[in-house]
Formats: sequence, structure tokens, C-alpha cells
Amino acid sequence: SSQNFSEEFAEAARQLRKEAPRIQFGKMDVTHQPDLRKEFNIQTFPTVKFFVNGSREDPIDCKGVRKASTFITWVKRRTGPSTVLINSTDQAEAIIKSDDLAVIGFFRELHHDSVEVLSETARDVPEMPFGVTASEDICANYGIQRNSLVVFKKGKPVHNEVLEDGAQNKLGLTRLIKTFTLDLVTEYNIETSVKIFDVPVENHILLFTPTNSETFNEIYENYQFAAAQFRGKMLFVLVDTNEARNGRIFEYFRIRDIDVPAVRILNLTSDAKYKMPADEVTVENIKEFCQSYLNGKAKQHLSSEEIPQDWDKTPVKVLVGKNFNSIIF
Repeated sequence: SSQNFSEEFAEAARQLRKEAPRIQFGKMDVTHQPDLRKEFNIQTFPTVKFFVNGSREDPIDCKGVRKASTFITWVKRRTGPSTVLINSTDQAEAIIKSDDLAVIGFFRELHHDSVEVLSETARDVPEMPFGVTASEDICANYGIQRNSLVVFKKGKPVHNEVLEDGAQNKLGLTRLIKTFTLDLVTEYNIETSVKIFDVPVENHILLFTPTNSETFNEIYENYQFAAAQFRGKMLFVLVDTNEARNGRIFEYFRIRDIDVPAVRILNLTSDAKYKMPADEVTVENIKEFCQSYLNGKAKQHLSSEEIPQDWDKTPVKVLVGKNFNSIIF
């Protein structure tokens, strides 16, 4: 809620006043300030923007940050180093164990393009600690080839991404790392919906199925297996069709009881929806569907009722989505 958000924001301001008095926090009700709202393109509430060096040009958006501790990390990483230089295995262990998730970049040398990309990514992902190292001993200790990024979850490595010179971009890494704040497959509900939309992955794939059906375990296993292969590119969501509170999302995708289990892809930017052509939820079918979508080959799914049998019997023809194009154009 906004109230909760305001309290966390105020708490961050209180703590930073001692540590970094140069950073000023302010809040503003823009309901009666249409000019300011337009100048800073404020469309949703609350919006947090960070102004640097007294300039009102191009303030930095602070998105998806909800807690005081994360605000503090976000601000510190904007005004100082965003990653910790790791010089010993003990120091690496301390970072890995300091939080549920931690990210470490292992490099041959620190003048690598990807070191800068990783630093930029760390500025946008204040939820977890970031470290970098070029120490041979530390790389050997973790059995890691250098120039790779490793995500640790609860102290164990869960993802290893090889970093090629110049090949990585900040958005791609941010997307990949942020997906680890969610489960591999996230079940949609009121609590998780906020988190799902905070992760900057615009391609969502949704599995609609009753979670108490006899085939659920097998279908879910297939879905999870495919999810691991598209991490960072697509967000895998599970929607339990037995849950009455999910009614609005079924309506939005025009899912009926006889359609389930069903798999759909939604592109958040264009709002385009895609339907998996195959009926069975197998690993192969899900992978093929995701791949054809990412290659731009999937056909958009335009929800439409069936064409009525007597659509052309009267002078005024009956049009539905399925015959609209062919009749009109």
C-alpha cells in the first residue's frame, strides 16, 4: 500500500541522513501539479526519481524498490561503487552467505567490458549483494572458469553465465538476475502478482491448469524443465484454474473450463497474446512454442467466438473475430 511505501521511504531517509547527509529525500503530491507531472512523465503512483547534481534533466527512475533497506542500497550504488572487490575466499563466503541471493563475477582481469556491465546491472538490482574478483585462488576454490557470472541461492551456485567481451548487455543481465528473485515457475496470486510485474521480463508464459488434477504433477514437471531453459528470456507463471480469485485472468485470456490445461504467451509491451498450437503440455511442445515466439514466428491469438452457421443469411452479416478480416478486407 502507499502508506506502507511512504513509511519505508521515510525510514530510508532517516538512516541515510546520518550516513550520507548530501542525499536529500523529498516527497510531493502531484495531483494539483499538472506541469510537473507532465515534465517528469509521471504515470503511476508512487513514482521515485533520483536527481543528480542539481539537474532536473533526465532524473533516474527507481523502479520496483519497496523496502527501506533496498532504497538505501539503491542510493548508495548510485553514488558510490556498486560491487564489492573480493580479495579472499573468506570475503567471498561472507558475501554469498549474507543474503538469500548473491551474484559474483569471476574475471581474468578487471579491465574487462563485462565488469562495467556487471557494475551497471548491480545499480539496478539492489535486492542482492554483488561482488567481483580476479583472484586465481578464489576462482579455483569455486572451480569456476574465469569471466563468468555466478548466481548463488542460499549459499549454493544455481546459475553460471559465461561473460564474453562486449557481448553482454545490462538489460539482459538485469532480466536474468531479477528472475532469481522469483521461483523458477511462479504461481499467480495476489501476493506474487506485484513481484511478477516488478521483474523486467516482458514475455510471460502462463500455464492454466487445476493443481489438483491427476495429470498435474507430470504437466508441472514438464513446465519446470522448459522454464529452466528459458530463464531470463521468459517468465513462467502457473495459474490454478480452481482458484476462484483468478477469474479475472481467465476472462482476460478467454480461457474456459474445457480449454484447460492451456498454455498462453503474453507480451506485456504490446499486450499481444499467443496460444500454444499443440494440445499436450510436453517439454518438446513448450520449448517449440517458446522458441517460435522468440524467433518472431508464433501466430498471434485473437480471441473470437465461432462463426455462426447463419452469419450471411440476412442482409446484415454477423461478424466475429474469425471472419472479420476475410469479409471486410
